[in-house]
Amino acid sequence: MPLNWKLGGVLLGLVFFMAVLLVKPIGVSTQFVILDGIVADAVNPSLVTATDQGYTSTNAYLAKSDGKYAKAVSNPLNYSFVFVVAMMLGGFLSAMFRGGIEASDRSIPALWRANFGDCAKKRYAAAFLGGFIVLYGARLAGGCTSGHMMSGMMQTAVSGYIFAAGAFVAAIPVSLIMFKKEA
Repeated sequence: MPLNWKLGGVLLGLVFFMAVLLVKPIGVSTQFVILDGIVADAVNPSLVTATDQGYTSTNAYLAKSDGKYAKAVSNPLNYSFVFVVAMMLGGFLSAMFRGGIEASDRSIPALWRANFGDCAKKRYAAAFLGGFIVLYGARLAGGCTSGHMMSGMMQTAVSGYIFAAGAFVAAIPVSLIMFKKEA
């Protein structure tokens, strides 16, 4: 049962509003850095250390902002990290409640297959490269689409509107060029 886009938009807006009202603006790209830090700290326990002033790290990125990221690596059960895990779980549960994802679409969606064929390696490589570029750009910009566009626009930040305009100016022509055939 697909959700009506209007109802979905209103529900998404309410979730964002409640998050900002009750906790803080939503952003998720930093949590990938935190996950990397958790894995690295498991391999190298001296990566993050507790001090009298809080937390620090031998990694300059984790140590910046007075050890804010080092603290999140040391204590991952915080709002932001749990929020990202809950988003993934919510996506999975939504797919399951709608009857699952067809076996033919699990590794290669129909739209991809119509435009680029059945090569799973090509699909995975493109997905990895696209994800890498987006995450790298998000880290360079100091935030992600949810932080800049969604939370930024909701807080009437000019940078949020500029980011949204840039994202759509780039995404629409690229998608029209890449996906000429419909599924």
